[in-house]
Amino acid sequence: MRSEATKTSHPVLIFWIIAGWVGYCLLPWYMVEDGLWSFEWQFDGYPFDTDYAPGLFLIGQGEKLWLSPLLIPLALPLLALRRAKSDPAYAKLLILSGALGFGWLIAQGFGIGIRGFNYDWLKAVFGEPKIRQFGMGYGAMICASAFLFLLTQGIAARGAINGDVFVVSAIGGVITIVTAFVFYPIANMLASAVLTEEGTYSLAAFATKFFDDRLWGLGCFSGARCGAAWNSLFLAISVGFITTLLGLCFALVVTRSGFRYKRAIRALTVLPIITPPFVIGLALILLFGLSGSVSVFVADLLGTQPTRWLYGWPGVLIAQTLAFTPIAFLVLIGVVEGVSPSMEEASQTLRANRWQTFRTVSLPLMRPGLANAFLLGFIESMADFGNPLVLGGNFDVLSTEIFFAIVGAQYDQGRAAVLALVLLFFTLSAFYAQRVWLGKKSYTTVTGKGDAGVHPLMPTGLAIPVMVVALSWAVFTAVVYAMIVYGSVVELWGVNNTLTFKHYVTAFSLRLEEEGIRWTGAAWDSFWTTITIAAIAAPLTAAVGLVTAYLLTRQSFAGKNAFEFGTMLSFAIPGTVIGVSYILAFNVPPIEITGTGVILVVSFIFRNMPVGVRAGIASMSQLDKSLDESSLTLGANSWQTFRRIILPLLRPAILAALVYSFVRAMTAISAVIFLVSAKYDMATSYIIGRVENNDYGLAIAYSTTLIFVMLAVVGAMQLVVGRTRIGRRMTQSRTNV
Repeated sequence: MRSEATKTSHPVLIFWIIAGWVGYCLLPWYMVEDGLWSFEWQFDGYPFDTDYAPGLFLIGQGEKLWLSPLLIPLALPLLALRRAKSDPAYAKLLILSGALGFGWLIAQGFGIGIRGFNYDWLKAVFGEPKIRQFGMGYGAMICASAFLFLLTQGIAARGAINGDVFVVSAIGGVITIVTAFVFYPIANMLASAVLTEEGTYSLAAFATKFFDDRLWGLGCFSGARCGAAWNSLFLAISVGFITTLLGLCFALVVTRSGFRYKRAIRALTVLPIITPPFVIGLALILLFGLSGSVSVFVADLLGTQPTRWLYGWPGVLIAQTLAFTPIAFLVLIGVVEGVSPSMEEASQTLRANRWQTFRTVSLPLMRPGLANAFLLGFIESMADFGNPLVLGGNFDVLSTEIFFAIVGAQYDQGRAAVLALVLLFFTLSAFYAQRVWLGKKSYTTVTGKGDAGVHPLMPTGLAIPVMVVALSWAVFTAVVYAMIVYGSVVELWGVNNTLTFKHYVTAFSLRLEEEGIRWTGAAWDSFWTTITIAAIAAPLTAAVGLVTAYLLTRQSFAGKNAFEFGTMLSFAIPGTVIGVSYILAFNVPPIEITGTGVILVVSFIFRNMPVGVRAGIASMSQLDKSLDESSLTLGANSWQTFRRIILPLLRPAILAALVYSFVRAMTAISAVIFLVSAKYDMATSYIIGRVENNDYGLAIAYSTTLIFVMLAVVGAMQLVVGRTRIGRRMTQSRTNV
């Protein structure tokens, strides 16, 4: 009897059945006027007011009758409750229910828009609807989720991926959200690449824009200017190599040397990533610009005139290297720490010296991390907008050209789409070049066996240049940040250097009153909005990224390569294109979130998710699959294995995803400019506004405050996440380098 009861016990199925009915019968079906985070609708006419009514109440009032067919797929799963999972009818019922429900939601969502039916044939068949359709709200969102996961349970019940419900559901969930928030808006945007000014589609229009000399010209070899495509490609390759090299140097100093001030090195490598890019550009201009302190000093020393050498390729390269080296470090630190000391000790036991051990054992095992660090540096350089805008001068790159094509006087949306396609081609090429370089070799170093080894020190011949490079770059970074802090406490940066705190007072003053604290500073509203949005987006970004990495490294399924490319797509597209594509896609039903805080959270999640994916892939490639197999053999399911075995060993990757997603949400510029609203203004948007009004002191003071806030948050995240413990001995006392 107990065995028979177990076969027909479906707790997960019951959960999603209840969720579907709750979404349909109890929660507002459409987006409430005050936004997703507001719950005032409970006291404002709910559930009979049509603005807040659930789907069932709307039908009962004769409104939105196109929602009534959903009752059929909601009822179908009830028939599966008394059936065993092995019964073929069980899978068929769930697949039919999920496919009908989810398919109908998509069909009616895109078929009925703000002005009624979106297609003429629908108007001819059904006539004009009485009331427009709004974007989906709590009810529609939960109901759609229920249909999706009923469908994935049915697919798993048919034996897909060994009937593993967690894996099938995770794949279905990630594919759905990536399609909705990456492929759909980008496809909507890129469709304009073949759009003419008359609104028709033409390949000739695409060819004209694609073969433009401003894009592919090679004039730089004859003393003129190269096209934006070549500029972006050469710059991205340079930045990828340099940031990977610097990131490896810092990772080796922290893990393979006796250097005392490792924590200071860690802090300095993280500093640039928590700074709005244009602030680094302004600091570089103050140092090396035409009137910069270093430029003037060198010119006086040599008896020459200062030049504008900073503006163009050199300045953008320096700024991007400062900004993106921390990404390489965050990826590589976990990989370098994950190399098994026992392998290195075995090499030395076989009489190899430290240099031979590093070159033939340690470095080859770091290849996944090196490849991922280069890929991220390459993509970041390609998609960067702030640094080229401030320091580019006549050096045109794809991201700024896309920006000016969209917001400039020309407003050529087709050209912006063509430029984005070229950028995607370069990114895809780098992606496959990385796959070819890694090949099918195994880089597993962490297995289920004990590993109590100690990492050897770097060989002396390597330690000296590594320390020189790392410490030189650390000193340079410290100087740049000293200039930023200095600029926030002077009257007018570069003109009147009288010390003052008035910029901080203007931005962040407060007053104690009987009612409590009154935030009187001009920057408080955007500050609290930014903190809230970033705090919501960071854990969601890390969760989606690491689950995706688990699927890519531990599971095999059809379309896996396309799945992986889809997760990287949003990272390759410039933020300007992301912003505009989100406005075009999400300003109308079925997902109507423009002007809300939700669109900011969503854009940050899918813009920054690839960092969690790449960090997770780099770390998981070192975890032996026997760990998973042992857990599954002992009776755990895939979800329990992922949560109890894999996640504890991925703390460096978790920290990298959390830190990066939080700080990028705090410092993002390009996409934010298009997505902020009067109610949801972000810090970077506010700072840009101050810069446009020539209020540089307040802008730099605000940026400096953000730096210290994010430093505190990063430190707190390190304490919460902790470090990976894999049973190794503590490093013995070593001679300082």
